[in-house]
Parts: sequence; structure tokens; C-alpha cells
Amino acid sequence: MKIGFDDMEWILCPICKNKTRIKIREDTRLSNFPLYCPKCKQECLIEINKFKITIIKEPDAKTQSR
Repeated sequence: MKIGFDDMEWILCPICKNKTRIKIREDTRLSNFPLYCPKCKQECLIEINKFKITIIKEPDAKTQSR
């Protein structure tokens, strides 16, 4: 099976649903990957298997400063 550039997808942020700076292929496997989103400035731990993204840990809520 030959995989080209057409078979690649951007990883979407699981929090704000915007594109991140990372592309994956169909055969990409990630485990315990810290995904950072430049738009919402959040980081979450994910797993990826066959374009299916699973969130392992979402970021903790930030406390409000006064």
C-alpha cells in the first residue's frame, strides 16, 4: 500500500477543534503524545491510531487571578 501526501490529515485540537501544526498519515501511531494547540494555548495528552484520536488527559482548569 503506497501512501502519499493526499492521505495525510491535520490533527485537530480536541478542545477548540482548530488545526494544530501537526499532520499525520493513516499508518501513524502515537501514544502518550502531548498535543499543544497554538490557538487556545492548551496542551492535552492524546493517542492516535488510524486517524482516530483518543484524549488521555485534558488540561486542568486554570484558576482565575484577581
